[in-house]
Amino acid sequence: MPIRKIFYSFHYQQDAWRVGQVRNMGVVDGNKPAHDNDWETVKGGGDRAIKRWIDDQMFGRSCTVVLIGAGTANRKWINYEIEASWARGMGVFGVHINSLKNAQSETSARGADPFSFVSLNGQRASNLIDSYDPGWSFSAAYHTIKQNLNGWIEAAIAKRGRYP
Repeated sequence: MPIRKIFYSFHYQQDAWRVGQVRNMGVVDGNKPAHDNDWETVKGGGDRAIKRWIDDQMFGRSCTVVLIGAGTANRKWINYEIEASWARGMGVFGVHINSLKNAQSETSARGADPFSFVSLNGQRASNLIDSYDPGWSFSAAYHTIKQNLNGWIEAAIAKRGRYP
């Protein structure tokens, strides 16, 4: 199986700690997160600078994994990342991470499906893109993600290849 480079899409403020757990599983090579100061600099450049930064981060990636927390759905830049990933022919899928713990060892509410807020090829993205819910307990969610992430990536890439 080829080594895949992954773009992670997520709500930074709410889910950075949970996303760090997924990145630290070491299952795939993911994009490096922006540090708070770097992100503030990017944001200071306005929408054009943010799009350019996202596009640069996506370069050379084969799949986007949308890590779904309580506040991920229908965020401007999450929507852009889904649309841009699809336009580039990348595999795309979502994983609910609400059962992973934050820095205070808290889980969160299950987030809405972010793909239901985006249109691709004239239809709702949720009709084209899969989402996975790895379980309600921390342990089950962590182990399910770690064991299945590679397979979900390959499935998303194969599925994307079936659409123009």
